Amino acid sequence: MKISYNWLKQFIKTDWNSEETAALLTDLGLEVEMVEKYQSIKGGLEGIVVGHVLTCVPHPDADRLKLTTVDIGTGTPIQVVCGATNVDAGQNVPVATIGTVLYDKEGTAFTIKKGKIRGQESHGMICAEDELGLGESHDGIMILDAALVPGTKAAEVFKVENDEVFEIGLTPNRADAMSHLGTARDLRAGLLQSGINVELITPSVSNFRIDMRTLKIDTVIEDTQLAPRYCGVTISGITVKPSPQWLQDRLKAIGLNPKNNIVDVTNYVLHELGQPLHAFDAAKVNGKIIVKTLEAGTKFTTLDDVERTLHEEDLMICDEKGPLCIAGVFGGKNSGVSEHTNAIFLESAYFNPVSIRKTAKRHQLSSDASFRFERGIDPTITAYALKRAALLIQEVAGGEITSDVSDVYQKKIEDFAVFLNFCNVKKIIGQEIPKDTIKQILVSLDIKVNSVSETGLGLTIPSYRVDVQREIDVIEEILRVYGYNNISFSKKFNATVANSPRNEDYKLQNIIATQLNSQGFHEMMANSLTTASYVQLSDTLKEEHNVTMLNPLSNDLATMRQSLLFSGLEAISYNINRKNSDLKLFEFGKTYHKFLSGFEEHKHLSAFITGNRNQESWTNAQKPTDFFLLKGYVDAVLARFGIQKTQNSPVTSDVFSEGIAIGTGHNALVEFGLVKKSILKHFGIKQEVYYADFNWDILLKAAASKIKFTDIPKYPEVRRDLALLVDQSVNYDAIFALAKQTEKNLLKDINLFDVYEGNNLPEGKKSYALSFTIQDTSKTLTDAQIDKIMGKLQKVFETELGATLR
Repeated sequence: MKISYNWLKQFIKTDWNSEETAALLTDLGLEVEMVEKYQSIKGGLEGIVVGHVLTCVPHPDADRLKLTTVDIGTGTPIQVVCGATNVDAGQNVPVATIGTVLYDKEGTAFTIKKGKIRGQESHGMICAEDELGLGESHDGIMILDAALVPGTKAAEVFKVENDEVFEIGLTPNRADAMSHLGTARDLRAGLLQSGINVELITPSVSNFRIDMRTLKIDTVIEDTQLAPRYCGVTISGITVKPSPQWLQDRLKAIGLNPKNNIVDVTNYVLHELGQPLHAFDAAKVNGKIIVKTLEAGTKFTTLDDVERTLHEEDLMICDEKGPLCIAGVFGGKNSGVSEHTNAIFLESAYFNPVSIRKTAKRHQLSSDASFRFERGIDPTITAYALKRAALLIQEVAGGEITSDVSDVYQKKIEDFAVFLNFCNVKKIIGQEIPKDTIKQILVSLDIKVNSVSETGLGLTIPSYRVDVQREIDVIEEILRVYGYNNISFSKKFNATVANSPRNEDYKLQNIIATQLNSQGFHEMMANSLTTASYVQLSDTLKEEHNVTMLNPLSNDLATMRQSLLFSGLEAISYNINRKNSDLKLFEFGKTYHKFLSGFEEHKHLSAFITGNRNQESWTNAQKPTDFFLLKGYVDAVLARFGIQKTQNSPVTSDVFSEGIAIGTGHNALVEFGLVKKSILKHFGIKQEVYYADFNWDILLKAAASKIKFTDIPKYPEVRRDLALLVDQSVNYDAIFALAKQTEKNLLKDINLFDVYEGNNLPEGKKSYALSFTIQDTSKTLTDAQIDKIMGKLQKVFETELGATLR
């Protein structure tokens, strides 16, 4: 939100500079993210002065140039070479002095320097209006008023607006501060707390009066729940034209482009008071104004020339022939103000915030009006803002008020009643604030003190403070105005140490995250909200299990995710598109599911690897990631959990083109493998992606709760290798299990270090090269013991697997 400091000073007279004011607003909770300088004319005409041309003669060496002497008020005339055909002696002209910075049409700056043109010195430049940013004409130099005194600054002549604009990062709860009036209210409270007593000056509407009653347009509200208050008035005899410069400058300062005087006034009042308004061409209103909903499927063309299909809950402003405007959101194409308009119906209303938000999101429309309506505006200033706008329209467009103000307000929106307990204030804030200070702060915030007792205050909260409805909200208001920096704290440090189990969720999560980080992984955090259609990429995921949002931010964020895969692929696609294709990512997150029995959440750990293993280097050839690399990372995670007794099984999810599942009993701890190309194609990913999905909840249950320690062996281990010729159907798991079963005590480890298939082998056979590590923790092994163990293993492989030594 942009706030003009000059505009703000119309509400509060202060001599504080912008830095001090920005700091105070930030302390009050209206965080000023940036302060920008604004000038109605770029450069502010700095260095431009009024000059009086004393002499003007042809340049001795150039037919199209003239040699002038100009009085610029310094006492010594200067010589300026000028190429304009209309320059002449006796004129007052704008002169850019040496060192002045001007801007061309593209906004590029250039500096006026002393120079020679065809042998004659030139000490400045006589300017045309386009060179000063005052217009588009370049037909000749500007001729100024003859009464102007030479040396007068051009900024004073053309009334350049110099302003400073606060960029405020407004939080969604502060609907009351979405205007210059709302910001001024907070600033006044802060200044009062700083000991500066200032008055809040609001625009007067005392001059509002009805000139004649010749154009009455009745209003009918069919649903007062959706439109609790609706005001309107007609203004006739107006002239639609560009707004005066002061009004354009106000809007430009906060980033708005002026349209015409009528639309500009409605925008001005919106940002001044926080009350959206809308002007209808009165000639295009047939009969009454009717505020109602229409049948679903009704077609309506909005101002942006888009035909929209209405929902049965969309509140519309209609006349007796049809819809004119989507209430509080967007105007209609055929009812707005044009250059031919000479009479308007001006609307000021309070609409139900929930209704407006749903309509705006439904049609993917966002306007300054809907932004305020959907957060809750002040229902008490509806008629006041209408009168304020009507008076401004009369000022800038002429015309007369030609009807009474219609104000349909059947059920008044009441203020909130809250009791504030002094003990709770001290308890929450941690410091006792004087009762008089509390009352002063509350009054400065327009919170009415109805009753005072030893224990607390009975308060009435103004209805525009929709975020202050509980005692804790009032305490927050007291604290932010009193100042967080004014709360003292003890230098004594108290700490407690909780006795928590070793395998608590957060502890194990930190352990695994640290391990993955050390292996080159980067942690990512994705949004739990995702696109509903992602489940269609997998038959395992069901659309009926989607948890959908009742009021989504957008269609892309309308559903809670059922899998961490798709958010991870979004991150991978984003990185690949930015030339970062070698990735190792992991994420801890939850999935959300809807079943007949209710809603469920499951925590998962996802891991992704794609691209090359290492960065390109002259010492290492690039090698792509593969299934076995991911399996190593998966095994390392399970080992860190202390999980040893596992079984492998086929994956149940169809997101993998190939993969395996590792589990204990009937529970799958992790599924991992190569992601299907059809899924990768949906995200524009052309390289292979390997994905592991750990069921974190089951991992926590399976984690070893006790750690067993053993002494480091004193006696050496022995390695023996075997090269076995086995059938193609025999896998390594079978050899591993058989070896462990045959020699349970002394066989410590088995490693498959080579697999060969090809020439010089019988058909249907493959070669496994295996190493066996043997160790006795009580004594040194002899050759006879080692040979006996290896002979036993060889015999079992031959008997059970049909293996032979190669």
